[in-house]
Amino acid sequence: MTTLLVASTGGHLAELHDLRPRLDVGERRWVTFDSPQSRSLLDGEDVVFVPPATSRDLVGAVKDLIVAERMFRRERYERVISTGASVALAFFLPATRAGVPCSYIESATRTEGPSLTGRLAARVPRTRLYTQYPAWADDTWQYAGSIFDAFEAEPVAEPRPVSKVVVTLGTHERYTFPRLLNHLVTLLPPEWDVLWQVGSTVVDKMPAGARKQVPITEMRQALAEADVVIAHAGVGSALAAMQAGKRALYVPRRKAFGEHVDDHQVAMARELEGRKLVVAREAPEVGLEDLAEAAAWQVRASPGVAPFRLAPS
Repeated sequence: MTTLLVASTGGHLAELHDLRPRLDVGERRWVTFDSPQSRSLLDGEDVVFVPPATSRDLVGAVKDLIVAERMFRRERYERVISTGASVALAFFLPATRAGVPCSYIESATRTEGPSLTGRLAARVPRTRLYTQYPAWADDTWQYAGSIFDAFEAEPVAEPRPVSKVVVTLGTHERYTFPRLLNHLVTLLPPEWDVLWQVGSTVVDKMPAGARKQVPITEMRQALAEADVVIAHAGVGSALAAMQAGKRALYVPRRKAFGEHVDDHQVAMARELEGRKLVVAREAPEVGLEDLAEAAAWQVRASPGVAPFRLAPS
């Protein structure tokens, strides 16, 4: 039977897509939102697009629940695996009623405890819960590995001077990052070649060629060719940079400035800098010397990475 792989677009989908080869999954069907990212990332896969639901979006979650209930009435599934966010609950509830086992893998951004979605998923009967951090594993949350176990960093023998940059601020509709964009517009030399993916962020002096969202195939090419990547501290941005061999300059959004729902990106930046996979800086502190430091390292696949082991259904 088919496994449903369920995730919101952005970092949640990027994580599940990267974890999929480490999961024991045969026939699969993806459930996510329709976006340039999802269409590029899941090209050739069996995909069901559901109505988009943003953070703490009750109306969107209810719309997804209606789609999920329809799907479970029409077809039998082996199990549901999700990395969040609210779309996970929309599918877990009818899956549980139908006797289909569910597994929730908490986002790697949650270094100190579960998200709101994770806490709600813990209330869904017979749902298995997984953290990517052994420090907060317990009788409820099992540790099965981390998405970042697949990468390691090493210095570059002869770093190139920085002149080609990718800036990616995430594509969340609600949360923007004008502090960083304003800073970078004045910091980066005008003669540099910069690809700007700014999401919904708008400032008075927008950089030339700024784009809301860049298709995955084009972004991958740009990341591979870049000297350095500057990214907000989201999981999807980190993974994309690492897959391109880059140690990103990683800048967390802050709740105090209305840039995110909480400060989980601060903890995420701290975690990845501890692994030497990023160079973490606060938005107003980013300097050209930080770009040079990030460009002096490369990231490669870690040999012999272990499977992400979910308990048997």
